[in-house]
Amino acid sequence: MAYDTRLMSGLIDLHTHSTWSDGTLAPAVLVQLAMQRKVEVLALTDHDTTLGLAEASAACAAAGIAFVSGVEITAGWRGQEIHIVGLGIDPDSPALQQHLAHLVQLRRDRIVAIGARLRRERRFADRDLAAEVLAAAPVPTRMHLARRIVAIGAADTTQDAFDRYLGRGCVGHVPQEWPTVEAAVAAIRAAGGQAVLAHAHRYKLSGGALRNLCAEFAGWGGSALEVSLPGLSPGDASRLASLARQHSLAGSAASDFHEPGLPWRPLGRFAKLPDGIEPILLRIPHV
Repeated sequence: MAYDTRLMSGLIDLHTHSTWSDGTLAPAVLVQLAMQRKVEVLALTDHDTTLGLAEASAACAAAGIAFVSGVEITAGWRGQEIHIVGLGIDPDSPALQQHLAHLVQLRRDRIVAIGARLRRERRFADRDLAAEVLAAAPVPTRMHLARRIVAIGAADTTQDAFDRYLGRGCVGHVPQEWPTVEAAVAAIRAAGGQAVLAHAHRYKLSGGALRNLCAEFAGWGGSALEVSLPGLSPGDASRLASLARQHSLAGSAASDFHEPGLPWRPLGRFAKLPDGIEPILLRIPHV
């Protein structure tokens, strides 16, 4: 059924993660937290996988929350890692699943390469951290490795693990070339979904490069830009709204939630968008 436009004045969150990627809550537990926080529309958008969607959909139905099937696809643009959220997707789309399978294999290969580099360090010589992550994580990420590093006492926090071992210039840094943004958008559109450029203010791009990315994204069939996020500075909020208007992109409200206890990424965002920005929910025909 079509979305009730009254939901536009409630709490929505169109970008969240579960244990099927690098979140810490199972999909059903995520939904329970969303219900506690009075979220009315929720999307699960795990990195490069749709495996948690059935559980999340069932939990949302039981909780009376409108559910949006989603995914967050990893892509590359001019040497920069870019994330494209797909909303309202058909998870059974062969084209989408083929694209995601390729991404997961790239991730697994990268984790193996990082693990080999880490074992050069004396403190990791007797631990195969990569094997531990691959055995436990359906979609392995560097965050999984960071958490393992913290768990064995080699770092105080996950950020510390990145700073010491996984970040650029560190022993465990392995660069990755991802498929293009254009390919990500095509996979989402093949699955009947709407492509959303995620958290564009975080990319290390100049103002001109970001404008070019948005223009190319729209030209490839991209639908929306995340313009309502936690912790946006007034300048970033104004810049994102201007980019959305300039390129006729709808707006999405999103937390990028991964785990409880992070005050800068709270689950659930007010759906109010800047003036002149069409809510992306209006472009998604079915719950």
